[in-house]
Amino acid sequence: MALRLDDKKALVAEVAGVAATAQSVVAAEYRGLTVSQMTELRSKARTSGVYLRVVKNTLARKAIAGTQFEVVGKSLKGPLVLAFSKEDPGAAARLVKDFSKANDKLVPTVVSLGGSLLTAKDLDRVASLPTLEAARASLLGMLQAPMSQLVRTVNEPHAQLVRVLAAQKDKLGATA
Repeated sequence: MALRLDDKKALVAEVAGVAATAQSVVAAEYRGLTVSQMTELRSKARTSGVYLRVVKNTLARKAIAGTQFEVVGKSLKGPLVLAFSKEDPGAAARLVKDFSKANDKLVPTVVSLGGSLLTAKDLDRVASLPTLEAARASLLGMLQAPMSQLVRTVNEPHAQLVRVLAAQKDKLGATA
């Protein structure tokens, strides 16, 4: 079914709004996927915070123009689904990677992260980026390590003083 001009403008505006704030994008060819498989993919995308949309390539190029994903424009060929990571930069790549393992008809074609155009071969690298929670935990661990070392350093003279006083008390108790 063909879209009217107003519908096309609304679609371009919607995708442009998502692209303006997204962390990364993955384009994947979906030729051969069944309706139920696409429904499953969309469901998984919603639960993982990924905006997933099938958009005609011409409209997608217009939508991403002026965003960090403009570099993807020339690579958009064939029937593609665009997956934008809203908050977690690796979420879209993880979604496409995991779904394509069970559904070989979903073929990643291009990835973009931070304004850089990456190939489908780089999907694994982007998918392996830590989640926000994992990055926070790692940062907290790095910050905590020097703090615990500092506490041990500060407490060591106190512990030595306690041992010396205990030894002197034992000597005084033995001579009395």
